[in-house]
Amino acid sequence: MRTNLSRYWYDFVDLLFPRCCEACERALTGSEAIICTDCRVTLPRMESDSALRATLASKFVGYREIKGVSAYLAFTKKGKVQNLLHALKYKKQQEVGVLLGKMMAQEAMAFGTFPKVDFIVSIPLHKDRLKERGYNQSDAFARGLSEVTGVAWSGEALRRIRYTQSQTGKSKIERRKNVQGIFEVAQKEQIAGKSILLVDDVLTTGATLEACTEALIQAGCSTVYIMTIAAAQ
Repeated sequence: MRTNLSRYWYDFVDLLFPRCCEACERALTGSEAIICTDCRVTLPRMESDSALRATLASKFVGYREIKGVSAYLAFTKKGKVQNLLHALKYKKQQEVGVLLGKMMAQEAMAFGTFPKVDFIVSIPLHKDRLKERGYNQSDAFARGLSEVTGVAWSGEALRRIRYTQSQTGKSKIERRKNVQGIFEVAQKEQIAGKSILLVDDVLTTGATLEACTEALIQAGCSTVYIMTIAAAQ
């Protein structure tokens, strides 16, 4: 009886204040949260796009320490994945990043593809941008991965020491120059000799991830795996 009353109450609240899927913007129903059931099933997984998946590792040629590169979803403009990333970065919907981290970790563990790592490290924002946004979207993703896998994570192991312009619209060469030398390891004892999973929201040219990888290598990490929520086509 109580369960039925709870369901009716939530249905009534949804009628007055409809909750919408952050991917497709349709109304959520019942116990659905953040992303509707249909979108959870049909979001474009990278695993099903062999051509795009094959290009990821090629972005980091020359880094022998990088042992694996993966992204959960395939990004397309004006698509569901862009909606999710927009909600995560600009609508203060941190729970989107946490949920996607959980979903990716659950699927990777089910298929035995989650890397064996000692520590998860998120790419940091500069303190000024962090103050402006109020949170780091990569932290949310890292937290979701950690909650499922049990691997510890940190948003403070790396530090961005210089404010930079947005990478949007820049070529790969311009992006590399923009982020060269802007990261340092703040907690070297967490990195030295460890296998690190470096996480971010979107993989485009890979310039920012390269810069972070170089800082991790200089701090003495043994191996680096890269994982992002999405990769641009």
